[in-house]
Amino acid sequence: MHPGAITRRVCLTLLGGAAVAWPCALLAQSPGKVYRLGVLSGGVPVADTSPFGAALLRGLAQHGYTLRRNLALERRDAEGHSDRLPQLVNELEASKVAALVTIGYPAALAAKQGTRLPVVAINAGDPVSTGLVASLARPGGHLTGISDVSADLTPKRLELLTQLAPGLRHVAMLWNAADLGMTLRYQASEAGAQALGLRVQPLGLRAPDDFEQAFAAMQRERPDALLVVSDTLTVLNRQRVFAFAAAQQLPALYEFDYLVRDGGLMSYGPDMDESFGRVAALVARIFTGGQTGRLAVRAADALSARHQPQDRAGAWPPHPPYPPRPSR
Repeated sequence: MHPGAITRRVCLTLLGGAAVAWPCALLAQSPGKVYRLGVLSGGVPVADTSPFGAALLRGLAQHGYTLRRNLALERRDAEGHSDRLPQLVNELEASKVAALVTIGYPAALAAKQGTRLPVVAINAGDPVSTGLVASLARPGGHLTGISDVSADLTPKRLELLTQLAPGLRHVAMLWNAADLGMTLRYQASEAGAQALGLRVQPLGLRAPDDFEQAFAAMQRERPDALLVVSDTLTVLNRQRVFAFAAAQQLPALYEFDYLVRDGGLMSYGPDMDESFGRVAALVARIFTGGQTGRLAVRAADALSARHQPQDRAGAWPPHPPYPPRPSR
């Protein structure tokens, strides 16, 4: 290794003649500077205590950026109204943030099109297939982030549903058909299900009123289980989905563990702490001079599974053990 080289995560410095390890971002920070970060969500506000907000702040703290000490957040949310996103991007740019974190594909697209600020996108689907980046290794432009792993996770999600509903042959899939990122995620799940010989009942949504039509379709032609693709539309209406699945005794699987804490039956998907930790690492690189187009898009490697306790699940089938992580 070259004498001046440093590792990716840890730098060595001398303190009183002894070598001491420090996070590189800490050494690269400017003393007394407050780093301003914009957070743009297509859904609800990303509060400090929300699942996404808390995970992001924990990740940033690991790189030496602490709210109200040397970090300031400017937050904007569209509350499900994607047409508001361009104006919110303009507001964030006017607030003099150094970078943006976007949550969801519509927010990422609005930031890509509406500003030249560095952007770190998460929960935006497959960024290559949607055209957000040129490639995972060399995204180019001013956007990087966390890539979708739904194609890898589909077999294990369906395995969970098979254990919840023995003899599973027919699975309904609920997703936002107006969101390109989520449509591609649905298509990956559909292909995985069909490869396993399962029949898929597609239930694409575009607005809150479409949920009642989807519920009616499942009552007319009852599936064995339900897989919900999580985005702003389905998350904002999650309690309606929980209530329908419970009333119909329909095993339902969600993508994120906080949806189980909110009342869903079971989840299997990327671990939010790990995913937002990777977002934070990219933000730290940008804050210390990293060129966004050269920062590789990262995959969410750590996975999380959660299910309701059996006494809350009532008459639903017993919950299976957590599946192993897929090999990568």
